[in-house]
Amino acid sequence: MTSNFEGTTGLRASTMTESANGKRRLNTGEGGPGEFPHSMPGIRTEVVLFENSDQMVQSLGSHDEALRFIEEQFPDVNFHARGNELSISGPVSDVPRIMRLLQEVRGLVARGTVITPAVLQQLVSLLRTQSLQNPVEVLTHDILSSRGRTIRPKTLNQKNYVDAIDANTVIFGIGPAGTGKTYLAMAKAVQALQQKEVSRIILTRPAVEAGERLGFLPGTLSDKIDPYLRPLYDALHDMMDPESIPRLMAAGTIEVAPLAYMRGRTLNDAFIILDEAQNTTPEQMKMFLTRLGFGSKMVVTGDVTQVDLPFGTRSGLRIVEEILQGIEGVSFSVLDAADVVRHRLVGDIVNAYSIWDETQRNRVKHSASREKRGERA
Repeated sequence: MTSNFEGTTGLRASTMTESANGKRRLNTGEGGPGEFPHSMPGIRTEVVLFENSDQMVQSLGSHDEALRFIEEQFPDVNFHARGNELSISGPVSDVPRIMRLLQEVRGLVARGTVITPAVLQQLVSLLRTQSLQNPVEVLTHDILSSRGRTIRPKTLNQKNYVDAIDANTVIFGIGPAGTGKTYLAMAKAVQALQQKEVSRIILTRPAVEAGERLGFLPGTLSDKIDPYLRPLYDALHDMMDPESIPRLMAAGTIEVAPLAYMRGRTLNDAFIILDEAQNTTPEQMKMFLTRLGFGSKMVVTGDVTQVDLPFGTRSGLRIVEEILQGIEGVSFSVLDAADVVRHRLVGDIVNAYSIWDETQRNRVKHSASREKRGERA
């Protein structure tokens, strides 16, 4: 017998049947949610039946590592695996959530996704958003396959960001480090080039020092600028055959250049990415956006919490939303700590800094308010 999970809003299931050994068990199918007659008040028990041992291993992870992750998320629930059955018993509030989670896991397995704790964490986060979007659709939205790996969004905000790139001409991806804003934009650029939607990719960054002076770097001007563009090169090498990149760059199909090199140009039939846009001045941002030509798409990415401009200089990325808000074809996608796909600690660090920054702002406001009233600190 097979467990069928229907719909995306919860488990639809449950009829009692007799197994060959006379054991009463719960099979998922059409009907309302069921319980074993002997369940204690407040306790619900379900049994999920897998088609075979392969499907069970694929769903619960190698060495049950995925199952252990679920156990950690639901400490009050008991799990017992036997043969092709997984028995789940626990609070009535938890068990349906686990069944919904397993429903989505089954959908991912059917599409060839390897279930790991990292995938489950992404799935749990998506289910918590209570979005109308199907989590399986989000986690299997393939953008690009290269060198044995597939690039796809891993959070709801990332999926919305990718959709915005498809639907708009000028897209702003704003968020902290590790949220995939530049990487996903690069994947969409390579995809557009491969599908002949554009004839070239142009990647640019402002060459602004982050604590180090450009003049003290060794080498020619090109050598001095190269470190600022290195992250863009690294992303390209992840997505394309490294041997083809020098040839494409020599032919002008891929161009990586500092923002200052964009002045005076009109960029037609191109996918253009401006990275680290928080380090542009308002004048530079205006200059860049007005380079847009026919048949082109622009993606602007940056983190407004990491501005390296000289003190007192306004960031063009900070003010552009209020200037361009409401213009058709322009979209703003905001990512946050929940979208960080690097090491778990990166998300925690981003959150800690956000809390600290908010505390400092409140402190300054409170101090200014007391001074205005003539009070002493």
